[in-house]
Amino acid sequence: VIGVVIGKTDVRSFPDRKSIGSERYTFNFTIRDSPAYFINVNPWGREEYIRSLSESFRVGDCVTIENPLIQSKEVEREEKFNPVTPSCYKLLLSENHSVVKTSSCYETDTKLLSLLHLPVKDPQDYYSLGDIIANGQSLDGRILNVLAAVMSVS
Repeated sequence: VIGVVIGKTDVRSFPDRKSIGSERYTFNFTIRDSPAYFINVNPWGREEYIRSLSESFRVGDCVTIENPLIQSKEVEREEKFNPVTPSCYKLLLSENHSVVKTSSCYETDTKLLSLLHLPVKDPQDYYSLGDIIANGQSLDGRILNVLAAVMSVS
């Protein structure tokens, strides 16, 4: 799979259920290879492997993923913590079987670079900040998609 990284989380750890007293490490990233298709990727492994992999690329880089495990995603649980994707699958990466190679999008395919600026949500599925302020009471308790722009940083 070849795609541009459009999102990435920080490395985190969890207690290893198979080896009491040790931890497994992971982070998530999302790659896109066309305007309509993008998928979440979950690498798992030892701390050294995960930290090294996470530091090897950033949002905007192109990656080639070899030998991922393709797994059905659990929509209820996973989409609370990961971007909602049009695929019903996710890619799992393991230290022993998977390879991630990085390259510049200019070297790989300049068409991939243009995918960085496309929204991942339906353009009709956003609330503006003005809508939220005007309708705040009726929106109470709902999960909303917000489209906003940063006007200045100081």
